Amino acid sequence: MTEPILCFHPRAITLRVKTNFSFKFGIKTQNTYVYCMKLLSQFFCILLIATSCAIQPIGKQTASTSKEFENAAVITAHPIASEVGVAILKKGGNAVDAAIAVQFALAVVYPNAGNIGGGGFMVYRSHDGQIASLDFREKAPRKAFRDMYLDDQGNPITDLSLYGQLAAGVPGTVAGMEEAHKKYGSLPWEDLLAPAISLAGNGFPITERQAKEFNTYQSRFRELNKDGAAIIRDIPWKNGDVFVQPELAKTLKRIASNGRDGFYKGETADLIVAEMERGNGIISHADLADYEAVWRDPIVGQYKQFKIISMAPPSSGGVALLALLQSVEPYPLSQWGFQADSTIRAMVEAERRVYADRATHLGDPDFYRVPVEHLTDKRHNQERMSKVSFSRATPSADVKAASFPGYESEETTHFSIVDKEGNAVSLTTTINGSYGSCVWVGGAGFLLNNEMDDFSAKPGSPNLYGLIGGKANAIEPGKRMLSAMTPTIVEEDGKLKMVIGTPGGSTIITSVFQGILNVIEFGMDAQQSVSAPRFHHQWQPDRIDIEKAAIALPIRSSLEDDGYKLHLRGAIGRMENIVVLPNGKLQTGADPRGDDFAAGY
Repeated sequence: MTEPILCFHPRAITLRVKTNFSFKFGIKTQNTYVYCMKLLSQFFCILLIATSCAIQPIGKQTASTSKEFENAAVITAHPIASEVGVAILKKGGNAVDAAIAVQFALAVVYPNAGNIGGGGFMVYRSHDGQIASLDFREKAPRKAFRDMYLDDQGNPITDLSLYGQLAAGVPGTVAGMEEAHKKYGSLPWEDLLAPAISLAGNGFPITERQAKEFNTYQSRFRELNKDGAAIIRDIPWKNGDVFVQPELAKTLKRIASNGRDGFYKGETADLIVAEMERGNGIISHADLADYEAVWRDPIVGQYKQFKIISMAPPSSGGVALLALLQSVEPYPLSQWGFQADSTIRAMVEAERRVYADRATHLGDPDFYRVPVEHLTDKRHNQERMSKVSFSRATPSADVKAASFPGYESEETTHFSIVDKEGNAVSLTTTINGSYGSCVWVGGAGFLLNNEMDDFSAKPGSPNLYGLIGGKANAIEPGKRMLSAMTPTIVEEDGKLKMVIGTPGGSTIITSVFQGILNVIEFGMDAQQSVSAPRFHHQWQPDRIDIEKAAIALPIRSSLEDDGYKLHLRGAIGRMENIVVLPNGKLQTGADPRGDDFAAGY
């Protein structure tokens, strides 16, 4: 691989320490570069130990807890949902069967993101290499209009798009699961919903984390659900309490018996419309009846010898992920090392440029001509990087979206599945913010999304996650809102290599970007790849968000000296990664930032 000259700027391997000295190595030749990097690496390790700055994984789960399975693997955000998926696989179901069962189970056991009142995206790869992707993203109701969340002065009224009935888009999950079953399912539909129905009707013990979340949201739930909901109660929830949802069980039974018509028509549809009328919602019977999930061609591209298969618009994930990988491909990341000074600079500057393009050019392809071929052109992305300086941060104000002729909450959830035949599913689903709009459909027992906030309420104004949008993502009736969800499958030499994805709103794309590089460039196993601390840049605001354990202190100082703004924050994402080993075993990584759990056999 030819390494670009700009990589050898002296500041690219400057080590700054909180003392009155710094080490700088001027680089003349490639051999000298490699030699100096080895010396620097040795010294850096010693320094990190001495200053207690060594990078540590987040949470209780460590690399030593990576699991391997001979036949099949399922990783989800909740242990019960993972076990449901494995039970379906052992029963003879395939990866799509398991995905459907997991999706409905998560709607019961993981209500802050699992859903039937939201939507998502699925990327599929068969054992023989056939690929497909399914768009079951929510849509704007017919009565939606561009300025529906603006006040008289034209400024966004934030809470309107976040809480209450008006925040909800037309749900897509049930239609998406039925569509997936029609094309790839092998077990009877009723069998796939049976676990979720049992869990809702009989209840399940909540985790300590869930008890804290349930209690935290009680006031919001009470405010928006005057007639009550199963999650509302007078005494605090505690670890191990059994959560029973009888109304949800009835709704799931209707779906089991009647498929999509058990949700988009009949009693459930009546309950949804009645909920709209109790508040300020605008979803109608016609909106529900007309909703359709859509099969789309996946985004496909190369990173070195690896084939990347990801989701197309209206998800921005696949386009942005491929653009990021293309942007950093010429750089010697593996030589620089994980979260080394130069590695971070290259990745951040790529993120800055890709997110600028995302803000302008990404939207629903049914309403806007998205220039996918330009945004995923390797020459374009590497040309954008040619102006990067490794001695000074590029101000985001100086980075504009490229022009071409003619032209999401962090409480999403993701699961990865590989069955014994080698079929793979990467599926990311969401109701946007944690617990979506916080509205439980009276009599139906499920949460509505607040996905309307993912539209650009006003071009140039940030949404819940600080993402800037333009006209391409403006509100229009029947339009699907832009998403950052990035369910992804990776091949190596024509064989399945990785099944990966994460929640995390605007951080989804950069998290998957890091997770892939952690395996490919930095030699991590599946568990290490998801446990490793993460950072994020999204063009605007102009800052690097970092987890507490991310980026060693000396490197933080070096970055700040060169104009990078750092912002400490909580956990970024909850990634699930399955890596296929050379011996065929499935190595799993379940993110320790949550209750995520890997199961298999």
